[in-house]
Amino acid sequence: MTRFATGWAIFQGLLIEALPFLLLGVSIAGLARWLVPQSTWIKRLPRHPLLAPVVGALLGFALPACECGNVPVARRLLASGAPLGTGFGFLFAAPVLNPIVLASTWAAFPDQTWLLWGRPMGAFLIAIGLSALLGLLPESSLLASALLEERRLSQPLSRVGLLERRSGLVGLNINDSEPRLEAVPLRPAELLQHSTREFLSLLTLLVLGCALAAAVQTWLPRSWLLALGSGPTVSVLALMLLALVVSVCSSVDAFLALGFAAQVTPGALLAFLLLGPVVDLKLAGLFTVLLSTRAIAITAVAASLLVLLIGQWVNLVLL
Repeated sequence: MTRFATGWAIFQGLLIEALPFLLLGVSIAGLARWLVPQSTWIKRLPRHPLLAPVVGALLGFALPACECGNVPVARRLLASGAPLGTGFGFLFAAPVLNPIVLASTWAAFPDQTWLLWGRPMGAFLIAIGLSALLGLLPESSLLASALLEERRLSQPLSRVGLLERRSGLVGLNINDSEPRLEAVPLRPAELLQHSTREFLSLLTLLVLGCALAAAVQTWLPRSWLLALGSGPTVSVLALMLLALVVSVCSSVDAFLALGFAAQVTPGALLAFLLLGPVVDLKLAGLFTVLLSTRAIAITAVAASLLVLLIGQWVNLVLL
C-alpha cells in the first residue's frame, strides 16, 4: 500500500504539472488553425535543410510551453504544411528555448554561468541534429499516418497526387507550387470542437505516460542512480536515465536538479537538463500523434547519443 500511495502521489504530481502546459499548447495550436487561413506566414518559412530547423528552434522564444505543450503546436505547424525542419526544430528546442525555462534555469543556478548558456546552446544543437537526421527519412515512414494525411491536404498537387491525399477535387491546377492552406477559417464552434477533441486525445496519452513514469519511479529508487554520480561517463548515463524516469516538466526541472547538483559531475547535470525535454516516459505516448514508431525510436537513440557526447565534452573541459 505504501508503494501504491507513493506511485499515486507521483502520478498526480506529474499530471497536474503537465496539464496547464498541454492546455496552453492546444490553445496555441487552435489559434494557429484559426489564423493560418488568413495569413501567409507558413508559406514564407524557409525550407533550407539548415535554416528551417534554426527558425523552428528560434520560435521557441515566443511560445512559453514545455514539452507537453509543444506537441500540439508542432503538429499544427506540420499539418499546415510547414517544412519538416521547422516543425522538428520547434518540437525539440522550444521546451528549453522559451522564457519560462530560461528564467527557471537562471533562478536555480545563478552562480553557474556556464550552465545558463550551455543549456540553451546544447538544446539548440540537439534540435538541429535531430531535425537533420529525421529529414533523411521519407515523410511516409516518418510521420504518424493521421498527421501525414492531414499534411498532404495542404501540399500542392504537383508534389502530392490525389491518390496519396486520399481526398481532394479533380481538376485543380497541378502547376501550383505553393502549399494549399484551408481557404475558409473555421467558425468558433468548429474550432472549439476540434481543439476539445485534440485535447482529450492528447490527455489520454499524457495520462498513460504519467502512469508509466510514476510506476518506474516507484520501483526504481533515485538513490541508485545518484550513487553513480561521481564517474565522468557513468554519471552522465545515470542522470540521463534519471531524466527519462522522472519525466519532470522542463519549466521546473532545474529546481529538481538543484537538489543533487553538488553530487554529480557538471556534464551529468547538463545531460539531465537536456535529455528530459526531448525524451522521457511522459512523452512516449504524446509523440505517437506526430511520429511513426520507427521515427520515435530513432529520435530516442539519437538524442541520447548527442546528450552523452555533450555531457562527456563538458566533463572533459570542466573537470
